[in-house]
Amino acid sequence: MSLPKTPANHAALTPVSFIHRAAMTFPAKPAVIYGDITRSWAETYGRCRQMASALNKSGLQKGDVIGVVATNTPEIYEAHFGVPMAGMVLNTLNCRLDAKTIAYIIAHSETKLLFVDREFSSVVKSAIATLKSPPVIIDIVDPKGPQGDPLGAQDYEAFIAAGDPDFAYQPPEDEWDTISINYTSGTTGNPKGVVYHYRGAYLNALGNTIDWHMAAHPKYLWTLPMFHCNGWCFPWTVAAKAGTNICIRKVTAENIYNAIAENGADHLCGAPIVLSFMINATDAEKRPFEHLVKVMTAAAPPPAKVLQAMKEEGFEVTHAYGLTETYGPCISCAWDSDWDNLPIGAQANLKARQGVPYIVQEDVAVMDPKTMQPVPWDGETMGEVMMRGNVTMKGYLNNDAATDEAFAGGWFHSGDLGVMHPDGYIQLRDRAKDIIISGGENISSIEVEGVIFGHPSVAAVAVVARADEKWGETPCAFVELKPGMVATEAEIIAHCREHLAGFKRPKSVFFEELPKTSTGKIQKVELRKKVKLL
Repeated sequence: MSLPKTPANHAALTPVSFIHRAAMTFPAKPAVIYGDITRSWAETYGRCRQMASALNKSGLQKGDVIGVVATNTPEIYEAHFGVPMAGMVLNTLNCRLDAKTIAYIIAHSETKLLFVDREFSSVVKSAIATLKSPPVIIDIVDPKGPQGDPLGAQDYEAFIAAGDPDFAYQPPEDEWDTISINYTSGTTGNPKGVVYHYRGAYLNALGNTIDWHMAAHPKYLWTLPMFHCNGWCFPWTVAAKAGTNICIRKVTAENIYNAIAENGADHLCGAPIVLSFMINATDAEKRPFEHLVKVMTAAAPPPAKVLQAMKEEGFEVTHAYGLTETYGPCISCAWDSDWDNLPIGAQANLKARQGVPYIVQEDVAVMDPKTMQPVPWDGETMGEVMMRGNVTMKGYLNNDAATDEAFAGGWFHSGDLGVMHPDGYIQLRDRAKDIIISGGENISSIEVEGVIFGHPSVAAVAVVARADEKWGETPCAFVELKPGMVATEAEIIAHCREHLAGFKRPKSVFFEELPKTSTGKIQKVELRKKVKLL
């Protein structure tokens, strides 16, 4: 039967539709809280339309890339709607990066306009000084944050004030159009630009609500950076549920507990380090609360004692897994209520598994990457974790070779190694390419090794992950010195400070002859064994 596709029965999926519904249905409900600022959904919707209008008036064209360097403030939230409303592409940059990497991302993505919080004006100034075609800069002036020198001719409020709050934006012509670009951490060289489409952003935003069992009007605390995978699509999720975005500039235990006690925050996301902040808070930092607070965590699985402590403090933890290439989490440890009767240690072991696919992800599997055959569901046979479906990226920007490699065999190759348990739950066993996850940030051992090897006293170096109560993992360097040369831990770390972002620097350095195979390859497996005993 052939029936036509018409405007009456088909519309391109776009997460911008969520804010339209929130503003029309719940115009007076709070959309954003930031310190003494509270804005309703009607106000926030108008500001987003003003941004879109101002971008169009500035002479930019459909498809142009608009960047943001900021913390979790209302401006970066508004950009998640205002930029696509203008028909443009959002590029939220990691504000913790060094000038060289920021410059690369701006140039590679051809970013035309960049919103910059003045806290980061110094590093951005250094970045754009190296560019032949620097973007237009619009300053974000936040009295609550550090005040660097102004870079642009206009600030954010003046810029959007020129826009029309009733701007008639158009939905995308095709849901395959690009809504955003998110750059990886550059774990094996320059960062790769991961391209998201409207369809994936829409679906994963809804997937968050389903797999996390979110009720109407959640009060979502922004502990997860919005620059990371577009905040796992939660800017759009919160709009879909007409919830409240509680923004905080700095993630601390005090700020988290204050938001829970004073603003009623009941949902938050983050790496295990956020959980550590919460359970290790001092009595002075903690605040009493009576409602249940749901926490979604990803990266390294939290230890059993952390999960137990979180439960005792009134938090319900959901463990999830995903990558930049999958719009953030696309797998979660769906909880079976029958497990509630198990001892806490057994519960923690089950919760630590990565889990099963999001309802909006077509399929996930653990496969032999050579044969592309699934491994046995025995919880022991390792393979590569792979995904396919609508919440998988379009590909890497201007990098066909990497895209083809990532999608070989019709699946996205995560690069992570895991097992499939008999009940169909995936669990990671190791990370390919020696990626270290510290505080939710991916760090390449290869990159850190390259910097340390540049020290004149270093003959060889190997970097592995070392367990850390605060960050989950931190880089640990094993250094073999050249004959007759000397160096100290402080000297090596100081050398790294000149070349690496803070979160990438090793926190510990040991000097010894490195274990090697007969062909001279460093045996990292032996170093991993050693680091567990330190």
